[in-house]
Amino acid sequence: MELSLRFFVTAPKGIESLLADELRVLGALDVSETRAGVSFQGTLETAYRVCLWSRLASRVLMPLAEFPAADADALYAATREIPWEEHLRPGGTLAVDASVRRSQIHHSRFAALRVKDAVVDRFRDRFDQRPSVDLERPAIRINLHIDRDQATLSLDLSGDSLHRRGYRAEGVLAPLKENLAAAVLLRAGWPQLAARGGALVDPLCGSGTLVIEAALMAGDCAPGLTRPYWGFSGWLQHRAGLWEGLLDEARQRREAGLQRLPVMVGYDRERQAIRASLENADKAGLRQHLHFERCELSDFQAVPGTSDCPGLLVSNPPYGERLGEVKELRSLYELLGQKLREYFGGWQASILTGNPDLAKHIGVRAQKLYTLYNGALECRLLNFDIAEERFFGADAPQAPLSEGARMFANRLRKNYKQLKRWLQKEDVTCFRLYDADMPEYAVAVDVYEDRVHVQEYQAPPSIDSRQAERRLREAMRVLPEVLEVQPEAISLKVRRKQKGSSQYQRFDRTGERFEVREGNCWFLVNLTDYLDTGLFLDHRPTRFMLQAMAEGKRFLNLFAYTGTATVHAVKGGAATSVTVDMSRTYLEWAQANLRLNQLAGPQHRFIVADVLQYLEREKEHYDLIFLDPPTFSTSKSMETTLDIQRDHVSLIRLAANLLSPDGVLIFSNNFRKFRMDFASLPELEIEDITAATIPRDFARNPRIHNCWRITRR
Repeated sequence: MELSLRFFVTAPKGIESLLADELRVLGALDVSETRAGVSFQGTLETAYRVCLWSRLASRVLMPLAEFPAADADALYAATREIPWEEHLRPGGTLAVDASVRRSQIHHSRFAALRVKDAVVDRFRDRFDQRPSVDLERPAIRINLHIDRDQATLSLDLSGDSLHRRGYRAEGVLAPLKENLAAAVLLRAGWPQLAARGGALVDPLCGSGTLVIEAALMAGDCAPGLTRPYWGFSGWLQHRAGLWEGLLDEARQRREAGLQRLPVMVGYDRERQAIRASLENADKAGLRQHLHFERCELSDFQAVPGTSDCPGLLVSNPPYGERLGEVKELRSLYELLGQKLREYFGGWQASILTGNPDLAKHIGVRAQKLYTLYNGALECRLLNFDIAEERFFGADAPQAPLSEGARMFANRLRKNYKQLKRWLQKEDVTCFRLYDADMPEYAVAVDVYEDRVHVQEYQAPPSIDSRQAERRLREAMRVLPEVLEVQPEAISLKVRRKQKGSSQYQRFDRTGERFEVREGNCWFLVNLTDYLDTGLFLDHRPTRFMLQAMAEGKRFLNLFAYTGTATVHAVKGGAATSVTVDMSRTYLEWAQANLRLNQLAGPQHRFIVADVLQYLEREKEHYDLIFLDPPTFSTSKSMETTLDIQRDHVSLIRLAANLLSPDGVLIFSNNFRKFRMDFASLPELEIEDITAATIPRDFARNPRIHNCWRITRR
């Protein structure tokens, strides 16, 4: 049986969930996302396959050692103890890359130099021969990462960033990295469209990266097949036969895949861009399969041969850095929108832009919105269905707003005005703005920084469904203008009473989580895939209370959801933490939240379990416990159902049994009719602290939850 190893794959920020899915398809096990990367368990063959086939990865690292490195001497000593002779010949070549964060070693170049010295000195002392440095194509490339004085040394199996496929011969202004282009295409659903025979066109193709990456996907071509150099080529443990077998398989798949490519076309106004595209396509072995042509956007029309196979229009248009450029580019985006509406009805479109305000001028409402990063620049990917009902602006005149819609807009403005000073003073960036203040407009509106989450409460049978739909459309029309956000930055869900495990069921499968800040903590939220977003806004004061109480404490988080309370407790100095939930999906999310805040460690454990069963068998004691159960819950993994009113006495008692002598239990739930049974819990001191835990943005609805402080008498 082949040895299973741990690997870490780096990638551009914003595509971690896509990369995790890709790695699973490639055979990776125990896949775990973190910021700008994903770790996984697998064999060397799995790692080779990732190097060859990953369209999203930047580097594939194989950790060799982890150790404390509080200073340069400790780094040197620990590095020298590693048996480098198992990886490199004495006369071989090496290079060292280093990154340093929050460490007493401040300079990455100095850290890399100390690692190089340690490796060289070990060889010189043992073999009287030393390896030399080759920064371009070394036999092995060593990667050093130091965070909080903890060092990880890895072999870089990729050798060079995997986005460098080997086909780019000549760049043009602001070229798009190949793995970011692949992420755009995956988010656009290109593999599914290509499988159905859909065409692809980029009217502003630059050096052709999007078109070429689309062809590699549609043609089942391994993106690494044209790369001239790999980091494992000179590694002593490299298994050349295994690698050649994977290359042969990839060549066969490519040969078969290229026989069924759909129509793919790139246009650009610049002759230099078209020359670069043709040369890049030639180096990728795709020139005979792709068409590139000089064409002004004003002359751009329907693509010949695609009338029976609508597909994807994808582009990364310029977005401008100076005010004058932005003004000039408005006409470009307007013209692009005009062409979409005129010639591409029934198609999909995906536009990547570093200036989302320009996208308003396209005149089509996006269906999906994603955050991607082009280097350090935060960009938006907007996905469109080109259909008349999505058009707005000059092509889609709208009726005047009703009196009710104007009142709704005024209420939004009034609420925000009342909250504005408090939001600034308390540094709150995610908040509830509106909660069915007007019964006719029965929605909850939550702001998550530059995005909005709208929940429509299910209308009672007495309300005419057509009238309810009209009011919802009006509300969705008003929100972008009042809140000054893009329409596609607003996510809409219908909120119904939840039973059993339905809170865990998916609404969508975008997989997109983005970062938001809550005071000194950061969280990943998802506005589309589940009923809830990953962050209960009404519990904001409760989380800060836990943070203030947590220093030096043993913390237990029950029914933990995405672990936001755990993050606050650990941020507040909790010595240890245990986070328990029956959903593996949410616990993985909780772990990602902890890693996002750079707080992960072996002292912080995550347990997938039915909380009732866990409490019955747990023997450890805790100084601080947070218990926030659902009103009602059941699942395949639970032996019984949970009804919070019926079961709260036994649940509280089980949790209180785990308290240390001076421990505190914070118990909360959102059952509006909840009544605490004090008489059945005489051994406990129970204080109602609900009023102190209702934030100002929920003051209009103070029954959103109840909260209790519980200690032993």
